[in-house]
Amino acid sequence: MGTHRRYLPYMTAAKSTASLGVLGMLLSALVLAAPATSSASSAVVVTSPPAQSTVPTPSPAANSIAPVQSPAEKSTAKTTAAERALLQSPLLWATVDVCNPSDQPNTVGVRGSMPGDDHSKDEMYMRFRLQYLDSSTKLWVDLTTGADSGYVAVGAAKSARQAGFSFQLTPVAGKPAFMLRGVVSFQWRRDSAVVYTVSRPTTARHKSLSGADPAGFSTAECSLP
Repeated sequence: MGTHRRYLPYMTAAKSTASLGVLGMLLSALVLAAPATSSASSAVVVTSPPAQSTVPTPSPAANSIAPVQSPAEKSTAKTTAAERALLQSPLLWATVDVCNPSDQPNTVGVRGSMPGDDHSKDEMYMRFRLQYLDSSTKLWVDLTTGADSGYVAVGAAKSARQAGFSFQLTPVAGKPAFMLRGVVSFQWRRDSAVVYTVSRPTTARHKSLSGADPAGFSTAECSLP
């Protein structure tokens, strides 16, 4: 999913890193960033900001969208046509397009697509995260260090954009398989202010303009041994 590479600190599955200890796996240092492309397939380079270390928590609802509002506005604001267009757009999705292929072992690639908001000067951003399914609670939980891209710029909002991010994991031998999925958060920004934000968990049957391995691969979840 691209050639830009950056190494992150190596992590161990100690008790203090709760999710990794439960999974019985080590999160490796390697993170790969894929190029972003517009609906017309023009390339936009996505850079990798430092990954954030987070405490694993159950995933919040991932299907909400809202403009930035004051507390007083929130109680009376109605969904606008622009919000509905973004929320319901078939161009708004996230998918797993790499899941442990033979040429990228233990790699999970997450790709997102977002529509433009009809404001040519707005900028669009995506944030890619990995989550695992907690077998005891049946909740999706964020992985810790190295499984969060932070927000990355993917281009102007004058057209739809795609971007992708890959994470390489190192399972511990002898441990059971675990289930992973991605969550992509999308933002439309105007003059550095966030106008809209929405998140989507990965789902299947989407078409990546680049990065899928094998070509055309798209799934909601990825099981690693």
